Amino acid sequence: MKKLCLLFLALMVLGANMALASAPKDTLVMAGVMDEIITLDPAEIFEFAGAEFAANTYDRLINYDVDNVSNIYGSIAESWKISEDGKSYSFKIRENITFASGNKLSADDVVFSLKRVIILNKSPAFILTQFGFTPENIDQRIVKTGQYAVTLTVDKAYAPTFFLYCMTATPGSIVDKKVVMAHAKDGDLGYNWLKTNYAGSGAFTLKKWKPSETLLLDRNDDYWGEKAKLKRVILRHITESTTQRLLLEKGDIDIARNLQPDDIKGLAKNNDIKIESKAKGAVYYLGLNQKNKYLKIPQVRQAFKYLIDYKGMASTILDGRATVHQSFLPKGFLGSLEDLPFSLNVQKAKALLKEAGLENGFSITMDTRNSEPTTSMAVAIQASLALGGIKLDIIPGEGKQTLTKYRARNHDIYIGRWGPDYMDPHTNADTFARNPDNSDDAKSKPLAWRNAWAIPEMTKKADAAVLEFDAAKRAQMYIELQREHQQTSPFVIMFQDIEILARRSNVNGFILGPTFDSNFYHATTK
Repeated sequence: MKKLCLLFLALMVLGANMALASAPKDTLVMAGVMDEIITLDPAEIFEFAGAEFAANTYDRLINYDVDNVSNIYGSIAESWKISEDGKSYSFKIRENITFASGNKLSADDVVFSLKRVIILNKSPAFILTQFGFTPENIDQRIVKTGQYAVTLTVDKAYAPTFFLYCMTATPGSIVDKKVVMAHAKDGDLGYNWLKTNYAGSGAFTLKKWKPSETLLLDRNDDYWGEKAKLKRVILRHITESTTQRLLLEKGDIDIARNLQPDDIKGLAKNNDIKIESKAKGAVYYLGLNQKNKYLKIPQVRQAFKYLIDYKGMASTILDGRATVHQSFLPKGFLGSLEDLPFSLNVQKAKALLKEAGLENGFSITMDTRNSEPTTSMAVAIQASLALGGIKLDIIPGEGKQTLTKYRARNHDIYIGRWGPDYMDPHTNADTFARNPDNSDDAKSKPLAWRNAWAIPEMTKKADAAVLEFDAAKRAQMYIELQREHQQTSPFVIMFQDIEILARRSNVNGFILGPTFDSNFYHATTK
């Protein structure tokens, strides 16, 4: 009798699990890596997964066509005009938009949102402050000119597309002023509340976020634009590629976002699964901290660039998920340099180390996110550095742990993936080749700053390029900047990302864009 009871109980449990197994018809279920999300506040979001969340839950003044990025169009802004001197941008706001709260969106919300980014001054704030906006002048430069009209005045006559592309970035997201300020405490502009909550007007709203586990989004049924086809999106944090593949094959998930090459190949003959890919603007790189006594030596920096097996990693670990790329501007951007001056050359690397007085090598550490393909890349880099006598100790950690340490420039080496914040070439020049203040308490903290690389002359060159109106001349300026950067920088730029996803054959309409804040869910059907 006891055995029968146990058997009955087991069958009940199995039946319950089976009932929950298949993804609901009105819900998109995705598996991906989300451990890097440290905030849901668009004024602070500066990671891939967080940017994708913001893109699907918040609106911005303008946006661009993911298949033709030169086509910039209005989103919250119905239209805009640029003054004759090229410094003032006047936006007319749509009058039919409401936030998920039911509050009506107006110029007050636009002005508040943009000022809030500048006042809080979190990691992505530079995208706006680079135009001369400061806490002291924003009342004069970010102005409500009518209930549905806003004028933004920048400090210089920049190439217009540069400013417009920046407005499509995550910190350009418009938040509900009334809701945010209702949760403000001690003058924080609602920052501590919005880190884990939501106040947007996008196609989806936040249902629930459990860090490093799940992110649940519900359709915004009152959305002003094209409404989402499905009722809910569930993102599950699953690091293992094999687990993602098994769940996809069983139908427990609809889309797998982080499959490794072997699992992708294993699905090739499965008629229930479709594979899609999209070239991304993200680049994989090593950041060599110039505070380290070894890494600050120019010959050592160059030696590292000859101790990477670029082709080997591209054909095995990354197999179809990236292409070899060695300049800070990805292919597809104005002025991208496609030269590949470096390859695995142990003899040349050893000669450079000998020139630096380090022919016997040295020991160094590398902070590495403990997810694929980063982990396998780190192991491969460890092996190739050893050929030159460099002993690399890998320090694994969750994305938010390694990022926090990197942003405090407490690393030796960091292996990272950097995606553009907007589609203008300055997005990467500004972070890889510009560092206006190398002090520890600097306000601007680009990647060059994180790696303590002081470059006043290169910073001037980057600043000049962004003011050039002639596209051909501007492109040439970036090409020259990249050539210099390749030979002198503490960055070992290795690959350009290709995003690959696997989906159930009944799932259609998922939009893969050139950046991670241009992946959209609203058109997805099942």
